[in-house]
Amino acid sequence: MSTIGTFWALVPAIVAIVLALCTKEVYSSLFVGIVVGAIFFVVDPSSGASGFSGFLNHLFSDGLVANIADSYNIGILIFMVILGTMVALMNKAGGSAAFGNWAKKNIKSKIGAQIATILLGMLIFIDDYFNCLTVGSVMKPITDKHGVSKEKLAYLIDATAAPVCIIAPISSWAAAVAGFVTEGENGLALFCKAIPFNFYAILTIVMMFSLVFMKFEYGTMSKYEKALAVMNDAADEVAEEETKGKVIDLILPVAILIVFCVLGMIYSGGFFVKGGMEEVVDELGNASSVWVGNDSYLNFIEAFANSDASVGLVIGSIGALIISIVYFMIRKVMSFKDCMECLPDGFKAMVPAILILCLAWTLKGMTDSLEAKAFVAGLVEGSAAGLKMFLPAIIFVIACFLAFATGTSWGTFGILIPICIAAFPEGAIRIVSISACMAGAVCGDHCSPISDTTIMASAGAQCDHVNHVSTQLPYAITVAVVSFITYIVAGLTLGLGLVLSGIISWVVGIGGLIGTLIVIKKFFVKKAE
Repeated sequence: MSTIGTFWALVPAIVAIVLALCTKEVYSSLFVGIVVGAIFFVVDPSSGASGFSGFLNHLFSDGLVANIADSYNIGILIFMVILGTMVALMNKAGGSAAFGNWAKKNIKSKIGAQIATILLGMLIFIDDYFNCLTVGSVMKPITDKHGVSKEKLAYLIDATAAPVCIIAPISSWAAAVAGFVTEGENGLALFCKAIPFNFYAILTIVMMFSLVFMKFEYGTMSKYEKALAVMNDAADEVAEEETKGKVIDLILPVAILIVFCVLGMIYSGGFFVKGGMEEVVDELGNASSVWVGNDSYLNFIEAFANSDASVGLVIGSIGALIISIVYFMIRKVMSFKDCMECLPDGFKAMVPAILILCLAWTLKGMTDSLEAKAFVAGLVEGSAAGLKMFLPAIIFVIACFLAFATGTSWGTFGILIPICIAAFPEGAIRIVSISACMAGAVCGDHCSPISDTTIMASAGAQCDHVNHVSTQLPYAITVAVVSFITYIVAGLTLGLGLVLSGIISWVVGIGGLIGTLIVIKKFFVKKAE
């Protein structure tokens, strides 16, 4: 039975997703998907593995152990533990309670709490992991007081994580996309050109503001929001929590964390070291980029493009943790022993998210070993000829499907962006197609229950993961459908020029989204009556 490089390569991820949605239990669902992947790998004669021993080796040695031990993944896990510790420190010092008391006086409404969450999410554009956990820890006390459900908070966090990072030139996502452009062009410059055509990311932001100001929810989200509607009246009656902490005890550690993470990112990219990346050609004519020392320093953008998000976030978060501990001790709100007790507390808080992440990474490793990306790449290359004007919409759908099935945007970038560059060496269609690839990858990642960003948004909001996925899905699908139509319009109007095509597309996209929400609101109001 041939399973590698065929449709069977996608089945493990599909099994995990279907089980998670049906059973509402994500741990066992992911593990079953991993087991199915290992079985499919062993039954393929070309895999080189056979029998029960081959199955166990691929399941544990090549699967769980190898993926968890990956240096990048270890860095993310360390960052999560440190971030959990930072949150525990701020809570124990009273900073979170003080900020909640301040917010109670200054943020007067449910709308204000949601807008503050969105704006904070948009400000933390450095990295989606950092965004998810930081916004959740800061805003949850405020949204709780104003009757915003955990499910709605998780949606706002998730919708301002990857969608914001993918349109921010200074972010780990921009660095990742730039790294996939390998054919002599400035990857970061190409990323910036593609931003105006990233319809899904920008329309997601429009969607959030529209839902807040139109004051309605639909799908399963409405059920959770209605259940907490009484909290709007009760919020004003909640007594101010007594605390020795001050608002600065929350704001300063978060600000230090942001600054240090930026410094850590550019440090990992070589900002403070003389030298740079240069292309070299070996004896066989293969070109590769290597670090070469010289007398000049990289500029900020170059260093960020070369950065390693995992290393940079670990360096930055450890530095911020040390500074925060010293600060709290100087303020005499916590002793050194109290600070150290926050380390296991932070780890405990992150255990559910860490477990899901480890299983999700392993499932991705299984689909990679089955060459799921190669199978999808063949479909894209086969459909490229003769469908140039519809290719942006086609790439958007394929990127959505691949990112949804594998739970990774970056993996989708890695396979589809080089194909787009090869299929369209130049011209407006190239820019729009790469935008469609990035938008589709974010959309699929946004919808997928096995996406690390989705998992961490649930963790940040302290929301049940399956509830977050089920409530977010109708909103994400709405924006995805409008984005798909907008990419069709963009492809058909490219002959008018890139600027005019962009204007027409945005009129259709924003008008279509607002019109859709108006129709949905009228339908739900009529249904309620």
